[in-house]
Amino acid sequence: MLDRFPSRCKESLKFFQLPTNPKRKSAISFYLLVPLLVAILSSSNCLAEIIKSRAAVTIDASNGDILFSKNSTWRLPPASTTKLMTAIVAIENQDLSKVVTISKKTSRIARSRAGFKPGDQVTIEGLLYAALLKSANDAAVALAEAVAGSEQRFVPMMNEKALAIGAEDTKFINATGLPGPGQYTTALDLSKILGYALQIPKLKEIIGTPEAKISTERGKVFYLRSTDRLLWRDDKIVGGKTGFTRKAGHCFVCAAQGKTKTILVAILGSPSRKRLWTETESLVSRNLQGGAPKSVPLDPIYLRRLLYEDSFSFTSFSPAESPPCVCLYDPHLDHGLGEDLNRCPGS
Repeated sequence: MLDRFPSRCKESLKFFQLPTNPKRKSAISFYLLVPLLVAILSSSNCLAEIIKSRAAVTIDASNGDILFSKNSTWRLPPASTTKLMTAIVAIENQDLSKVVTISKKTSRIARSRAGFKPGDQVTIEGLLYAALLKSANDAAVALAEAVAGSEQRFVPMMNEKALAIGAEDTKFINATGLPGPGQYTTALDLSKILGYALQIPKLKEIIGTPEAKISTERGKVFYLRSTDRLLWRDDKIVGGKTGFTRKAGHCFVCAAQGKTKTILVAILGSPSRKRLWTETESLVSRNLQGGAPKSVPLDPIYLRRLLYEDSFSFTSFSPAESPPCVCLYDPHLDHGLGEDLNRCPGS
């Protein structure tokens, strides 16, 4: 029955529970029903069931209106999106031209790293680029030490700043986002942190830079490439920050600008990096254009079964079969139904 489908979609799908009389069913045009079904399943209510990430939110940056939300107040690990707050505190408390000497402890921090060696001297600005583009943990710790003398003394400054900008469901335990007990944020809070960071021109410039080159005071050069892949393939993306640990999953927060508004998108706990980009682009496309995602096709085999088999009782589908066959899909990317019509991406 309809209880095989997500609860938010049940009422809409009742429209399609047609009579069991074969003659009456055959009179219904498959091609007339498909567009209606696609429209319903791509609505805001059903989109929450399609998004595979643990939490997501889309916000209108101009007025704070929530355009889409899925578990947006769940406390989840932030991974390297933490570095946004590290950058905010650092840039507000140190001059960009200040030279920082890399400590032995900093150079040995867990990956990912820019590759600084003990004794390397790098400006605050250079460290910001390394932390936000390459997501370098050594750069984040160096920033913390430059501001507060140690990462341990820097963390309270991060938490105070989070509260000050309204991120009340966020707590940091380090400057990098490396996993540890008691470190969490929410998709809603993460969007607030990015919104604040975008008000600082230098940070907005950095996160919107696809590639950069920095050097130490002695001329050692480091080439940095942003982990934000959308900077290369979507002109609407202002910039963003990625994150990943096994516990946190794939995380991302970004801003995107359309003709009439700017939106903030935050995603936590995506099952894969491919899914992360797919869902981000779908949310951006939907909320900037005022319509459905770029493409929300249904598996044609699934549709055929849905419209013509089992007297529309849905009893032939297991719960695992139905939601994964309604997929967000961008035909311009190498993923999803273009590869296998019987299997959805990320399932």
